[in-house]
Amino acid sequence: MTVLAHLRKSALALPEVEEGARYGRVAFSVRGRGFVSMDDDGHVRLRLPHDAAAAAAAAAHPTGELLVLAGTRIGFRVPLADIDGKDLNALVRASWSSRAPKRLAAALAAAESSAGDPDGDLPAGIGRPATQALLGAGLTTLELVAQHTKSELLALHGVGPKAVRILSETLEQQGLALRA
Repeated sequence: MTVLAHLRKSALALPEVEEGARYGRVAFSVRGRGFVSMDDDGHVRLRLPHDAAAAAAAAAHPTGELLVLAGTRIGFRVPLADIDGKDLNALVRASWSSRAPKRLAAALAAAESSAGDPDGDLPAGIGRPATQALLGAGLTTLELVAQHTKSELLALHGVGPKAVRILSETLEQQGLALRA
């Protein structure tokens, strides 16, 4: 069962996302454009304007429903408890991509595609999810990682205690450290 904390972590791991409230419910936006929110009754509302994306979400999650405004599909609504974490991450990412500025979405996609780049100095031992989370947050080098605290890194979806430990050890070997 997925909970609000997972939704929050998934949304806030994406670049330039802000958490706020809209009509009294938890909502997330990118540059002022809402892309996901949580209803009072435990349903997640995702902005998925593309017919294919919304239709695929509806097919994969039968307890969900398409959201229609003035005859146009604008998204998808599903009970949070009925969706697993991996699917939620994918839907939040698709929703973010549809609402984020094209350059920002392209920059994240480019950063993630270079996650296995041997020229980067992020240690391979942190794992692919942590590497993607760091790159998605614009932390492409160890020097940039060193400008953040342990708790800031742990707040990124995909970065866990093991990744932070490995990063700390690697920074220490290079004479650097995480910000206190």
